[in-house]
Amino acid sequence: MPNNNRHISNLTRDTYALVLAGGRGSRLHELTQWRAKPAVFFGGKFRIIDFPLSNCINSGIGRIGVATQYKSHSLIRHINRAWSHFKKEMGESVEILPASQRYGDEWYRGTANAVFQNIDIIRHELPKFVMILSGDHVYRMDYGPLIAKHVATAADMTVCCIEVPVEEAAGAFGVMTVDENNQVLRFDEKPEKPSEIPGKPGYCLASMGNYVFNTEFLFEQLQVDDEKVNSSGDFGHDIIPSIIKSHQVYAYPFRDPNSEKQPYWRDVGTLDSFWEANMELVELDPQLNMYDEDWPIWTYQEQTAPAKFVFDEEERRGIAINSTVAGGVIVSGSTIKRSLLFNKVRVSSYCFIEETVVLPGANIGRNCQIHKAIIDRNVILPENLVIGKDHDQDRANGFRVTDKGVVLITRDMIAEYLAKQAVQQAQSESVE
Repeated sequence: MPNNNRHISNLTRDTYALVLAGGRGSRLHELTQWRAKPAVFFGGKFRIIDFPLSNCINSGIGRIGVATQYKSHSLIRHINRAWSHFKKEMGESVEILPASQRYGDEWYRGTANAVFQNIDIIRHELPKFVMILSGDHVYRMDYGPLIAKHVATAADMTVCCIEVPVEEAAGAFGVMTVDENNQVLRFDEKPEKPSEIPGKPGYCLASMGNYVFNTEFLFEQLQVDDEKVNSSGDFGHDIIPSIIKSHQVYAYPFRDPNSEKQPYWRDVGTLDSFWEANMELVELDPQLNMYDEDWPIWTYQEQTAPAKFVFDEEERRGIAINSTVAGGVIVSGSTIKRSLLFNKVRVSSYCFIEETVVLPGANIGRNCQIHKAIIDRNVILPENLVIGKDHDQDRANGFRVTDKGVVLITRDMIAEYLAKQAVQQAQSESVE
């Protein structure tokens, strides 16, 4: 009987992974004003891009390209710091592939066009399979069984899917209509009435934006698509619908191999979903286990001193409860509850911070009261600021408040707030 693990490892070695990391993430508003969505911080010390890249390395896929485009400086800097130690001569490398206009004057038009513009780089690697991955989702997945299933079904293309309630998928996800063998019969982009899974009413198969192709087949379809006048160069809009009837396209439901249940997967594409996904991590037993040493999430971590909590007085005690605190953090006589403090955050005395995501380098002034907020990188909050208690006041202060009551604060917002406060102070003094 053949060794299945060896079979899968041979398949992963013959696979080239291309991570599409050029997404703007406009629904994250000011959080992606200066960085692409895959470069957004997540989980106390990571960036979103770390999750698909770690999945590749942990799955035995060592040849990886990262296609960048929108405001990519922060992303490129992170990849260079965190992922440049892999050695090409050892069969592992993470290469950055900016839109370099190899096949014309245009930037990446869509997901398929991003792959097409890098055909020469992929061809040089001589892979049997090409795996296309979205760079802006948070999940842990062994890609080995996915590629093995692709081979076992003799598929030309395999689409990785999650099982989503029909009402949740309506108008939000690309949905696969499949037969009892999961062969794709139809693909609909964000339909109002998604097709249900055979034998599982109330649920549909939503595309994760992850695909496996036989290499030559992929190249052929990309060439055909590029020659179409009205194509948007996108897998969902163009490639998948054009090949379903004439080729073998299968859906691969992403399930836990042990329980067959839906594993953790989050599209943190809105401020509310970003906040909620981070808050899940401070629960007693979070679904996303980042403490699993058998499946580490790799990242770049600046060398910092250990986190420190100072003062132990009745009204001035440095404590953190049900929270995560990264290296270099100093909590000085303040209380932190159900929050995530990223590296090098400073919290001055007499603050109360609850259900808040504080990104690296933020500095919280004395006597601040913060509830249900996202504090962007390097924000310096002035003393006595109250956030998240009165949303009308938050809006009046120039902060963004989401539909679910999450308050986002950036450096530009604080600069405008302080300028407004200075004008009001000057006016008050002139009246006196």
